[in-house]
Amino acid sequence: MNVPPELLVIDVLDEDAGLADVEDSRGRTYQLPAEWLPDASDGAGYRVTLAGGHVTFTPDADAARQLRERSKQTLLDFSDEHEGRDEPGGRA
Repeated sequence: MNVPPELLVIDVLDEDAGLADVEDSRGRTYQLPAEWLPDASDGAGYRVTLAGGHVTFTPDADAARQLRERSKQTLLDFSDEHEGRDEPGGRA
């Protein structure tokens, strides 16, 4: 089964430990071995593809921007959803 690609961005690369603190397009944060990520560096982005039981990390120069845009949109959606609820006469 093929799954649509996810995005992944390195938040912090710990070269001494050989680990990368990453965030994915679902907002999850975790650590991965830096050796799994080609050209690993702080802020580097990747497209993650799952297919046939294999995971592939492909460098994607646009991944960090796309994650920022998704985060902004999520905040806007959350704001719109709750707008007016704390104001007098607002929705309950």
